[in-house]
Amino acid sequence: MRTIALAVGIVLSAGAVTAQDTPAFETFEVPSPILTIDQDRVYAASAFGRRVARDIEVRAADLAAQNRRIEAELEAEERALTEARATLPSEEFRARADAFDTRVVAIRAEQDAKARALGTLRDTAREAFWRDSLPALSQILTERGAVAILDRRVVFLAANAIDITDDAVARIDGVLGEGPGLDALAPRGTGADDGGTP
Repeated sequence: MRTIALAVGIVLSAGAVTAQDTPAFETFEVPSPILTIDQDRVYAASAFGRRVARDIEVRAADLAAQNRRIEAELEAEERALTEARATLPSEEFRARADAFDTRVVAIRAEQDAKARALGTLRDTAREAFWRDSLPALSQILTERGAVAILDRRVVFLAANAIDITDDAVARIDGVLGEGPGLDALAPRGTGADDGGTP
């Protein structure tokens, strides 16, 4: 027989890692063909990103609670089977033990799939955010007379005057708000919203 150890394979962070701030050479807008943006900060600070983080945290906590309950149930079932061993014919005990092991493996696979689906949902939400943010970013690009927006992480040194991070957050919030619910973003068949008992 084997026991089961279930865990939510989701890494949650309160905030994303951001690039180091560059020296503030200018505090006013200057004409520039290149603009910079802190992608992680835009997403984390946006209403959309904050809602996704809250929803993912709630679902991860629900899944962790479900895993703990399942573990307790399986441990109790294993103890009962062990205690019954003395009164069962060896063949019957082996059949029950094998069936229990098979069930444990299936449950572990199902719960792991739910955790992976939650991670996929988090990534899908972020992709949807940037896809739907393109019109707002394009508008900023046009207004500034620029030709490109670069992630600050790939820029060695730049003036703060060409950074549009705060402007991007405000513009995107005005267009997307908190965005659709996670269920609307979940790919069909992922089981990311399945909080039921296996």
